[in-house]
Order: sequence, then C-alpha cells, then structure tokens
Amino acid sequence: MKETEGLRHRRLQPPQVISEESRDAETKHVSAYSGKVFRITLTTLIVTLLAPFLVATLLLQSPINPEPFSYKEPPLLIGPLEPNLKLREAEHLFEDQLLGPESIAHLGEVIFTGTADGKILKIIDGQVHTLARIGKLPCGTRDDEPTCGRPLGIRVGPNGTLFVTDAYYGLFEINPVTGEMEMLISAQKVIQGRRMAFVNDLSITQDGRKIYFTDSSSKWQRKDNRYLVMEGTTDGRLMEYDTVTKQVEVLMDDLRFANGVQLSPAEDYVLVSETTMARIRRYHISGLRKGGHDIFFDNLPGLPDNIRPSSSGGYWVGMAVLRPNPGFSMMDFLAPRPWLKNLIFKLFSQEMTMKFVPKYGLVLELNEDGSIRRSFHDPHGVVVPSVSEADEHDGYLYLGSYYAPFLCRLNLNKV
Repeated sequence: MKETEGLRHRRLQPPQVISEESRDAETKHVSAYSGKVFRITLTTLIVTLLAPFLVATLLLQSPINPEPFSYKEPPLLIGPLEPNLKLREAEHLFEDQLLGPESIAHLGEVIFTGTADGKILKIIDGQVHTLARIGKLPCGTRDDEPTCGRPLGIRVGPNGTLFVTDAYYGLFEINPVTGEMEMLISAQKVIQGRRMAFVNDLSITQDGRKIYFTDSSSKWQRKDNRYLVMEGTTDGRLMEYDTVTKQVEVLMDDLRFANGVQLSPAEDYVLVSETTMARIRRYHISGLRKGGHDIFFDNLPGLPDNIRPSSSGGYWVGMAVLRPNPGFSMMDFLAPRPWLKNLIFKLFSQEMTMKFVPKYGLVLELNEDGSIRRSFHDPHGVVVPSVSEADEHDGYLYLGSYYAPFLCRLNLNKV
C-alpha cells in the first residue's frame, strides 16, 4: 500500500472544542478530588489526636473512684468578701531559706514552722535553724515524702513545749531548745479499725490535758491530697487525745478531707475544716450540746485549710483554692461529674492538674458567730499565691503556704 493510500484510510480526529461546560466539569472533578484528600487528611489528624484519649478512656485505670456530689452556688464576692489588694501589702520573709511553711507558732519572738523537706525550723533573731527532723533523708521528691516526713500543724503547749503533727509519723511533743522529741501517737496506730494515713492539724486545751487533731484520710496520704479532694473520700476524722490516760477517741467521722482544727476561746466546741466540702464543722465538747455537731460555716468562697484564733475573738481561715463568683469554679464544675474526674487523672499527674488551678491569695476573718468580718485578697497570687494558715502575733498576720519558698507577714495596722 502506498503512503497516500494509507493516509486515506486513517481516521481523522475531530478537533476538540473547549467550552465553558467542559471547563466546569474539569474544575468540579479537581475540587472533588481535593475535597476528598482534605477529608481524609482531617480525619487522620483527628484520629491521631484523639487516639491517646480513646486509649486512656478504654484501657487506662483511673487512680480514683469518685462519687458525685454538689456544692451550693459559691457566695458572691461582695460586701466583706469584695476583692481587694490587701495581701499585696505583705512582705516575704526568709525567701529561699525554707520551703512550704505550712503552719506557724510563736514562743515569744521565736518563730517555729514545719517545712516540705521534713524539718522543724526555729527562727530566732532573723536566723533560720533546724530544730528537729522527724523523718529521715532523702527528701525532695513526692516519693520521698512518706519516709522524709511532712510536719503540718504546729502549736505551743501550756508548758512551753511544741506539739507537732507529722502527716506520716503521727503526733509529737518537741523540746523547743534541744529538739528532743517524744512520740505521743504513731500514725501506724489502728483506731477503731483504721490506721491514720494523713495526720494533719491540732489544737490544745489551755491546761494541756486534751489535744484535738485530724486524720484527713485513712486511704490517701498527704502526697496524694489531690486524689483525696477529687475523689471526695468520706473517711476523714476528728479525734481527741488525752495526754494523761493516753487514750484516743474518735469524735467525728465520715468527713471529706478533715483539715484545720481550732478550739473556741471558751473551749466549749472545736472547729474543723472540711476542705473538700468548702465548709467548717463544729463539735461541741461541753455544755448542753456536748457530743453533738453542726455546721459552723457552710459554702465558703474557697477550700479552707487551717483555722487560727484572731484578736477580735473570732477566727482566721486560710483558703487553699478560690471558688470564684462571678467566674468559673473548676471544683464546682467537676463535683457532679465523676466520669470527667476519672478521665482527667487517667491523662494527667497530680502535679500537672495543679497547673490548671489559678493562684489566688485569700484569708477570711470570721466572727465568733460564724459571720464574715473581713477578707484579705491577692488576685492572681502576685505576692501571696495561696494561704495554708494565718497566724496572728503582735499586730502582724503570718501567712503559711504548703509550697511557697518563703513566709509572708502582713502588718494588720496598715490594712
């Protein structure tokens, strides 16, 4: 076949006409493909991000077993609770010379406090000295704490000796000069079928015969105090120790985080902070209501820690965490949602969860009838990040903290 004949037999391709319709069809095809790629990429990203949460939810074991409970709406921060900057007038003392001075006691002009590294310190003429150590080294980490010890409540007794509660070791009497110690109650002692896991605060009668103290939990130790709060465990106790008979009696049980303790001026009742429930309970130890108990102050604007007497005849209450109103209260939000508490502690450590708690310094002064007399604030914790105890001495308010590397002192004449 000749080349010309071959050409005649070839089919000629018709010319392609590019119209607007064809352009739209091609554009739609490309868009559909791009959309499909985007959806696949987005789905992969979401699954990648959510996978750890799904694994945590399904496989990881929560360290707590919380029960749902609820609070009343937090009190409005108005009137005597009106926010102010009075705590910012406080000064830092002995900065970086001590860590976590939880509780404070005075013997004349000498200051005593217990710290996070297991020491009981004596501060005299501006110098910090180690008076005693209940536990043993090493100290410094959360896992060290049970053997290192953690002195919490500290008081001066009528005979001039110190009485100290150590969270892990129990109740001690200490010579303020020599540092010699005597164990009064071991934390290992079984009381009504339960041992003490978290010995906390104490208050002593004027004659020194009775010591009232708290065991915050028989399940959770101090190093797990966030678990105790979030679980809402009802195993805290208020107890009475008789220094003559050496007997211990349980006065109140089923408390959610029994914490600070304070006898009334007349010693007819004893107050105890029920930290998780944001309230203060009262146990009557004499009079017609002896053996009975009631609520002294309900629905506090935060979680109460230690209680100490004020010169007005009332009480100073240190607040560990604020429940803001107006504002968002994490404690109030989580209380009725145990599933969310479980998820949080599956994913985060106790230390990490504390990073979500805003710093706020707050001290309340309550009248003897339980009404609020006044409050001192430090929004955002600029000077005073948190208050474990407010101890009044000679016109000053000494402020403790369970983690700050300093003591704070506020001149009451200036506020």
